[in-house]
Amino acid sequence: MNGSNRPVALVTGASSGIGTALAREFARHGHDLVLTARSVAPMETLAEELRMAGAAATVVAADLAQPGAAVALFAQIAARGIEIEALVNNAGLGALGRFDRIDPVRIGEMLQVNIVALTELTHALLPAMLARRHGKIMLVGSTASFVPGPNLGVYAASKAYVLSFGEALAQELKGSGVTVNVLCPGATATNFFEVAGGRTLSAIHRHRMMSAAKVARIGYRGLIRGERVTIAGPMNRILAFAARHIPHFLTLPITDRLLKGSEL
Repeated sequence: MNGSNRPVALVTGASSGIGTALAREFARHGHDLVLTARSVAPMETLAEELRMAGAAATVVAADLAQPGAAVALFAQIAARGIEIEALVNNAGLGALGRFDRIDPVRIGEMLQVNIVALTELTHALLPAMLARRHGKIMLVGSTASFVPGPNLGVYAASKAYVLSFGEALAQELKGSGVTVNVLCPGATATNFFEVAGGRTLSAIHRHRMMSAAKVARIGYRGLIRGERVTIAGPMNRILAFAARHIPHFLTLPITDRLLKGSEL
């Protein structure tokens, strides 16, 4: 793959949604791709699409909800001799509902994917980037990174970790040649709410959301510009600003009502 002299981007959660859109965006800007997720068939379809567009694409199946999966993924990539220029930690899981009613297995999977695997994969790939003195890391957070989320509590807390970790790492690596960007989308027209246990969204509701392709374009631009945090869209930037400056005792009841309304 590296024989083409094109930089290689590793995208986790590449089987659907924002992950698929980010893979297309990186390919459009001259990258080859390593695609990883649990579902192989949609990644194979995407890989063929990317190849038709002139990018090399390798599919590596990985279930990052399983302990040790991130380390095993890194080992597979290293064994193939693939040099990763850009790491896109996009994989994420959510669960909607009151905390005590959520399956504890699902809670463990959320923590494993959203926090542990993201951290382990970043730690595994970073030394080679530092040795080369160039590389890019994108961590996909959320507008939920900025405010506690009743009825989405573990997910919101995990995304707060992503934001805090990403900003701290960006400062640590300043001047090293390796940059870190945290992409924070708002509500996006993907299957997130359905998978998280929420209502199936109507076509009208989806139309009001930002498309995954637009989020990917904004995110890639922010990464290339060297932004530490990229919030996708002006309305989401306003919401994030408000979340940072309005006391939680005012925002929590509003968030509570909104997310209760999304439950099945």
